[in-house]
Amino acid sequence: MTRLTLLGTGGGRFATVTQERATGGVYLEDGVSLHVDPGPGSLVMMRRARLDPMRTDGILVSHCHPDHYTDAEVLLEAMTNGTHTRRGYLAASRSVLEGTGTIGPAISAYHQAAVDEVRMLEPGDEMEIGHVKVLATPADHSDPTTVGFRIATTNGDVGYVPDTSLHEDVIEANKGVRMLIVPVTRPLRARIDHHLCTEDAAVLIEGVQPDVAVLNHLGLKILREDPLMQADWISKKSGVPTVVGEDLMRIRMAEHISIKGPGEGRGHGRRGRRGGHRGGGNDQQHGKEPPPSESEGDRTE
Repeated sequence: MTRLTLLGTGGGRFATVTQERATGGVYLEDGVSLHVDPGPGSLVMMRRARLDPMRTDGILVSHCHPDHYTDAEVLLEAMTNGTHTRRGYLAASRSVLEGTGTIGPAISAYHQAAVDEVRMLEPGDEMEIGHVKVLATPADHSDPTTVGFRIATTNGDVGYVPDTSLHEDVIEANKGVRMLIVPVTRPLRARIDHHLCTEDAAVLIEGVQPDVAVLNHLGLKILREDPLMQADWISKKSGVPTVVGEDLMRIRMAEHISIKGPGEGRGHGRRGRRGGHRGGGNDQQHGKEPPPSESEGDRTE
């Protein structure tokens, strides 16, 4: 069984500084344990989820913005037994490891030297962490070196889309994944540069056609616009069951995909690849389109 734990579903600067949603990234367990984009509060959220950071095998960082990297160094210290044991993997964009222009680096040479292997990833690069294969996927973001991750697990591929604008290359790179994790920073009719809004997410998800799509990296504006309505709109437009991520939500991938939020559990009921269930959203609101969003730039992320 493959398990994902959402250690935070907020994103963008204002959702991060208010911590209206946590920003701890995604934790994947499939015989090896990978932590993707450990932003502010990751360590605290791991404790709440009863996950041991010293058992982490790899840390993946998509780009050099604080909501994606700030806890990386302390988690590297945990992974390496306080830097006393050289072990584990660090895979990240060029900006995170070396810096580019005015961005980065985010992780010190000291911490990079503590791990067994450091990989600077560009789109198309592949690496293996144990039996799990990681493919770096493209993005179109203000950090020009941003990468996403397509993670091949024993129960199908997981596509982790980083901050990006809508781009055909992003769709193509994720086709065939069983689960797609999509950062939706803005609601309907409120698009901004370098991020996905609800309309963009629907096009992306429809193009990829995963078994289940999970909305993540929710900005402050979409949180105020009722993300359940946004997910229902995406489900109807894309034909793909779409779920709003929740802090500490657990997703299990085996023959079936099951999703359990804090204090609840639900399975997903359309047949998908590997004989599993495809998607869900049956517990979300239906039949009502979200109200228009203002287009001005107040608290845009």
